[in-house]
Amino acid sequence: MKTDIQIAQEAKMKPITEVAAEIGLTENDLELYGKYKAKVSLETFDRLQSQPDGKLVLVTAINPTPAGEGKSTTTVGLGQALRKQGKKAVIALREPSLGPCMGVKGGAAGGGYAQVVPMEDINLHFTGDIHAITTAHNLLAALLDNHLHQGNQLDIDPRRIALRRVMDMNERALRNVVVGLGGRAHGVPREDGFDITVASEVMAILCLATGLEDLKERLGKIVVAYNTKREPVTAGDLKANGAMALLLKDAIKPNLVQTLENGPAFIHGGPFANIAHGCNSVMATKLGLKLSDYLITEAGFGGDLGAEKFFNIKCRLAGLKPDAVVLVATVRALKLHGGAAREDLAQEDLEALKAGIGNLEKQVENIHKFGVPLVVAINRFPTDTEAELALVAEMCEKAGVPQALSEVWADGGEGGMDLANALLDILENKKSNFQPLYEVEQTIQEKIRTIAQEVYGADDVEFTRAAEQNIRALQRNNFDKLPICMAKTQYSLSDDPTLLGRPTGFTVTVREVKVSAGAGFLVALAGDIMTMPGLPKQPAANQMDIQSDGTITGLF
Repeated sequence: MKTDIQIAQEAKMKPITEVAAEIGLTENDLELYGKYKAKVSLETFDRLQSQPDGKLVLVTAINPTPAGEGKSTTTVGLGQALRKQGKKAVIALREPSLGPCMGVKGGAAGGGYAQVVPMEDINLHFTGDIHAITTAHNLLAALLDNHLHQGNQLDIDPRRIALRRVMDMNERALRNVVVGLGGRAHGVPREDGFDITVASEVMAILCLATGLEDLKERLGKIVVAYNTKREPVTAGDLKANGAMALLLKDAIKPNLVQTLENGPAFIHGGPFANIAHGCNSVMATKLGLKLSDYLITEAGFGGDLGAEKFFNIKCRLAGLKPDAVVLVATVRALKLHGGAAREDLAQEDLEALKAGIGNLEKQVENIHKFGVPLVVAINRFPTDTEAELALVAEMCEKAGVPQALSEVWADGGEGGMDLANALLDILENKKSNFQPLYEVEQTIQEKIRTIAQEVYGADDVEFTRAAEQNIRALQRNNFDKLPICMAKTQYSLSDDPTLLGRPTGFTVTVREVKVSAGAGFLVALAGDIMTMPGLPKQPAANQMDIQSDGTITGLF
C-alpha cells in the first residue's frame, strides 16, 4: 500500500479557481496562494448573507487510542461520498500544527484515499495563519514586558502575569524560562514560559470571531495579568489589540483547498482540543453552510471533549444548530479500550471488544443528551473479523442508532457510500432538537459538575483549594457567566488517562480555573495537561527530507 504522501503526490488537482466555481465562488472572491490554495475575501460573507444555510454535520469519535480512529479521514471521505451521489457537499477541517507533525501525532489532512491536498503545504506552512497568530501573540507579550520596563503605569503585579509566549513547535526546554536577565537595560526579570501556538487564546479567538471588528474587540479582552489590587489587566489596556488585529488581517480569511476527488475543503484555524475548544473557525463553518447543502466538519479528540465543546461553546457562541452527528469508532480501538495489547489487535478478540465497547455506548448516550440524531461510522480495518463487526452492529441496534461501515481510507468516496446513505436517511427522517447541556447563568461549579457527571460519567467533582480561590476571583471580576472549556486527558472519559473503556466510580479533580475572556469561556484544568508538548525519542522530523527536484519524503 502506498503511503499517504505518495497518494497525495499522485493526485490530479484542479486549479482552485475551478473548485471554487463549483460552489459559486468567483475569482473576485478569492485571494490566490499559488494554483491550488486560496483565501476567501471577507467581502464574500456580505454577498452571501441572504443565502440559506445547508445542513450542519459534526464528525466526532470515541476516545482516541494509539490504534487510531480516522476522524479526519472519515470527514474527508464522507464529503467525497456525498459528492459522488451528486450532493453539494463541503468539508471544514482544522489546520495542522507543525509541532505534532514534526513530533509523533502526524498531520491533520486525512489519510489514504480520503485526504485534502496539497497535503505537504497543508501540513507545513500552508498560508501562514499559524505564523501570524504566533506573531500577534508574541507582540502582546513584548508590549506587556515593555510596559513593565517603562514604568508600569497600570500597576501590574509581576507575580500575577497570565500571558506566556508561544511558538509552533514541540519544545519542552522552553516550558519554563526566566526573562529580563542581564541588567536594567534588558527588562524586568521574571519567570515566564512558552506554550505551543495552537494553545494560544489568540488562536481560539480567531476561530470564534465573526469578522475583523469582532476579532479586534475579542483580542482587547485578553487578560494578560492582574494589578496589585488583583484586578484584570487586558490587551486593550495595553492598547495592543489594534496592532494584533492588523497582523491577523489575512489569517482571519478562510482557506480553500480540495480533496483528492477535487471537492471543496475549508481548512482554517486549529485551537488545542484540550486547553481550548478544538474546532475549525466559525467563519469557515458559516461560509461552508452558505455554499453547500451539507457542511461536514469535525471537532478534536473524542466526543467527550470535541463534541461537548462544539455543542456547548462553538454552537452556543456562534448560533449554530447541528443537524446530525457521525460518531467514528474502530474495532481495533475498542479492543484497546477493553484491555487488548496493541501488538495483538490483528487477532480476533471478542472478549476485549465486549469490555471496550462501553466507550462507544457512552459516547452515543452523550450525543443523545444534546438532542442531535447520529450514525455510528465503523472505520473498517482489514484485520476486522465479521464476528467483531457484528458485535459492534449489535450494540448500535440495542442503542437504537444506525451504523455503517466506512472504507474511505482504501476506496475514497466510493468506500463511504453506505455511510453517506445512512447519514442522508437520518437527515431526512430525524429532526435535531439540539440544545446545550447547561445554562451559562449557572454557577461555575454547577457547570463543571454537569459536564463531569453527564458527559464523563463521574460520581462527583473535587475542587482543589487553588481552584476554589480561582473561582472566587472569577466571580469577583464578573467572569463567572461564561461557558466552560474542560482541559483533561483525551484518552479517557475520566481525568485519568489509564482508565479506558467506560470507567465508573471516579471523581474528577479540578486543580485550576482560568479565564479566556476574549474567546469567551473559562478553562477548567483537570489532571496534567501539557500546553507545550515535547518531542518523542524518535521524532517524525528525523524521517523527513526533500530531494533535489523538490519532492518531499517521509511526511506520513
